[in-house]
Amino acid sequence: MIDIKKLLEDVQGMKANLLVRGMDFDLDKFISLYEDVRSQRRKLEDLQHKLNIISRAMTGNSLRDGLQSELSEAVLLKAEILRVKEDYSSILREFTLLSRNLPNWTSPEVPVGKNDEDNLTIRTKGLIPKFDFSPKDHVQLGKTLDLIDFDAGTKVSGAKFYFLKNHAVFLQHALKAFIFNKALKAGFTPLQTPDISYNHILEGVGFAPRGEESNTYGLDGFDKSLIATAEICVAGMHAGEIIDDAALPLLYIAESHCFRREAGASGRSSKGLYRVHQFEKLELFVICKPEEAEKYHEVLLALQEEIYSELGIPYKVVVNCTGDLGAPAYKKYDIEAWMPGKGDSGEYGEITSASNCTDYQSRRLDIKYKDADSKKNHYVYTLNGTASALGRTMVAILENFQRPDGSVEIPEPLKRYLEFDKIVPAARRHEL
Repeated sequence: MIDIKKLLEDVQGMKANLLVRGMDFDLDKFISLYEDVRSQRRKLEDLQHKLNIISRAMTGNSLRDGLQSELSEAVLLKAEILRVKEDYSSILREFTLLSRNLPNWTSPEVPVGKNDEDNLTIRTKGLIPKFDFSPKDHVQLGKTLDLIDFDAGTKVSGAKFYFLKNHAVFLQHALKAFIFNKALKAGFTPLQTPDISYNHILEGVGFAPRGEESNTYGLDGFDKSLIATAEICVAGMHAGEIIDDAALPLLYIAESHCFRREAGASGRSSKGLYRVHQFEKLELFVICKPEEAEKYHEVLLALQEEIYSELGIPYKVVVNCTGDLGAPAYKKYDIEAWMPGKGDSGEYGEITSASNCTDYQSRRLDIKYKDADSKKNHYVYTLNGTASALGRTMVAILENFQRPDGSVEIPEPLKRYLEFDKIVPAARRHEL
């Protein structure tokens, strides 16, 4: 939910925002329902006020004239209150359901476009490798190096699930150790989150736990779902809180499993580990004052770039266009890593994102801070950014660091966490 007062002051601005985002949302109905909710609430409050006046007048005056008339009026008022309560609850429920689909405002710095093809590249870093041999994609490497077993994953759990094996297991742990240490030095508090969340927390963060548009796995009968990102749990951890402003900003890096139904997408761009139903991710999350949000958006992006620069993975940074923003995001950056095995001759593929969600999530989850000067409570701003979707990072490492003999070199920053500095075919491992 956004600030409705601000919306009512600029209805045409929100209509323009919905248009450039490519969202079909009935704003006129939303405003009409909002006015109905306010009207019914005022009516209910007036009736309750009248009943309170009659009840106070009747107290201690049971023998005076007119008591029977007041009793009759009280009975009628109570019946009317029950009817109005039902109407109010019905309208409020309809308004609440519709409001969940209203997106955030969009930064004027965001380019207008329909999809990721219209995202704006702001810089490119690293050298794309030039191979003097025919490079393999990560699916082929995973098979020849005995690192990834998609067949076993399908046998146990269905399509788009997998087993990591042998050196890939250690490589993923090395990535986690490397990134956690970098984030810790940057002042982020490490977390490991639950893999399950109440649905009202998902809705507060901006995910739809029910319906055709849902991307999550629901747990029938529990009003809970498997999480799609640690962002859900970290934001939910502070739901309903008023944070002392001296404690801000709160900086977190959280590890979790992520579960997403979207992996059914077909085609080469979704092959292998690039798009799966379950993966591990390290997520950066910031809770701060409104005036600090832009600064921390750049902090998140800088840390992400530092991670992939040190790993030696070529990448580009893009500003997501209006049509490629999620509903909570006011502005969003993506880092796209070069993946030699993607497409016909290599392509960039999304590997991280960093979003400034302003007060969109904090209003829905009721997260505020107490201003030390004014003593008033204000909504915090929230930001999130992928430190590493570990599967996609492994894709980039395997494909960029492969060698002519079929082996894969280990990026220099990860070697301190491993007992090996390259991954070779299983038949040759006795040589190391």
